Amino acid sequence: MSNRHSLTFTAAPEHIDVMGHVNNAVWVQWMEALATAHWEADAAPEHLASYAWVVTRHEIDYRGNIKQGESVVAETFIPDPPSGAKFDRRIDFRNEAGKVIVSARSTWAMIDLKSGRLMRVPAEVAAPFMPE
Repeated sequence: MSNRHSLTFTAAPEHIDVMGHVNNAVWVQWMEALATAHWEADAAPEHLASYAWVVTRHEIDYRGNIKQGESVVAETFIPDPPSGAKFDRRIDFRNEAGKVIVSARSTWAMIDLKSGRLMRVPAEVAAPFMPE
C-alpha cells in the first residue's frame, strides 16, 4: 500500500482535438482513471465493496501537452488527511522528458454505497493512502 500510484497514458487518435494535441476533457478522464486505479490497488476489499468516490472539484494547471503517439506518466498522491467526507488528491502528468505538463488538485467525496449518501471518511479507509 502506498499513498502514491502511477500509470502511463498514451495519446490515441480519439484523444486528439482540433489543435492536434490531447483534449482537456481527456486529461480529466485520465485523472479519474488514475484515481480509480489507486483506490482499487490499495483499498481493502471490504472498503471497495462498501464505498465509492465522486468528484466535487478539479483545479487543473495546463503547462504543456502531448500529441498522438506520445506518452505521459501520471502520478497521484494524497497530500493531507481527509476532512469530513472529502479527500484531496494531487495528480501530476510528466512528459517523456520528465517535465510536469499538467498538474491538478482534485477533491473527492466518499459515498456509502448502501445509503447513497455522503459520509465521513473513516480513519481505517484513509490509512493506506496517507503519507508515511
